[in-house]
Amino acid sequence: MTTNPLTVLRAAWLFDGTGDTLTPDPAVVLDGGKIVAIGSEVPEGATVVDLGEATILPGLVDTHVHLAFDASPDPVAGLAGRDDAEAFAAMAAAARAAARGGVTTVRDLGDRGYLSLGLRDAAVSDTSLPTIVAAGPPITSPGGHCHFLGEEAADTAGIRAAIRAHAARGVDVIKIMASGGNMTPGSKPEAPQFGLDELRVAVHEAHRNNLPITAHAHGTQAIIDAVEAGVDGLEHISFMTEDGVDEIPPGLLETLAERQIALGATLGFVPVPGIEVPAAIATRMRAFQENTRKLYEAGTLMVAGTDAGIAPVKPHDVLRWAIPALIGVGMSPAEALRATTSRAAAVCGLGDRKGRVAPGYDADILAIDGDPLRDPGALHRIRAVYLRGAAVERVSALV
Repeated sequence: MTTNPLTVLRAAWLFDGTGDTLTPDPAVVLDGGKIVAIGSEVPEGATVVDLGEATILPGLVDTHVHLAFDASPDPVAGLAGRDDAEAFAAMAAAARAAARGGVTTVRDLGDRGYLSLGLRDAAVSDTSLPTIVAAGPPITSPGGHCHFLGEEAADTAGIRAAIRAHAARGVDVIKIMASGGNMTPGSKPEAPQFGLDELRVAVHEAHRNNLPITAHAHGTQAIIDAVEAGVDGLEHISFMTEDGVDEIPPGLLETLAERQIALGATLGFVPVPGIEVPAAIATRMRAFQENTRKLYEAGTLMVAGTDAGIAPVKPHDVLRWAIPALIGVGMSPAEALRATTSRAAAVCGLGDRKGRVAPGYDADILAIDGDPLRDPGALHRIRAVYLRGAAVERVSALV
């Protein structure tokens, strides 16, 4: 006698990752790690999981995390104090925390020693881990932002060599630090780290190796140069100056929209008692939000890249808090969900199998209590998470 391997998830509502409304009374049919049907009928002999009045959504996709950082008050020191085995174990714990919070795919945009690649490969057979898209160490200038992660390039020859080394190791994406950043002493976010010619070489070499390239870019000149160089994505795009925030230069909005360069907006903060957002960020927040609104209204390709791991307000499951922030810059609730599911999956190069509840897609599922189109807070009332068809064992019902 054989048993039917199918599992059917029943719930009150479904958001499929692409639409504007919820579908009532779905039956989502899983065959192992794949979704094979969506309907209302239950195949004979299938195992039925009744999620009651829950809403089923695709698992969330965070386009910018750092699993090597532990979301402590000093994540850089925390990483420095761990050897590679300890760091790998901490990264696995961070990835599992993301999954318990409904984030079933992450794009790691900066690790140490290519550890994220090992974790990515482990996730293929370990269904307690989310799917991981891995960049390896970011490419930075000598002594530049995140130089402590170990990939410095002094000139165009160094950039070419670094990208070839990354390609040889099997990374999924190249991350280059076009500007300085906030976590590295002596680094200035508003200052470019590479010039236009160097960024052009980086783009050419990445594309020659069939890899997309995304640029960390805060300052306006770094953003302009990265766009001119032809990058596929921009992270942060904050337009920071030494003491404020620039207005977006004329013509740049149109270029970003026309080229559909993926913009990873650094949104989402978890309230933590006693922990304040750094003053350098807090004083600029209104200007950041206004520029982000302008970018969205111009028709750019915008997703949420949370920078998870860099601070206590940025735990590895912070993406749920980014969805109200996307709504706050003008997105409808449905579009904000698309920006963190199907659109984010496409930015990560996984749009053909992640970010949707549809036949042929991976069975990455988030089930919540409530209607996320009316109440984004429902995203914190987690009923169940499935990673490639396997139920995550423990899910906190956070409120």
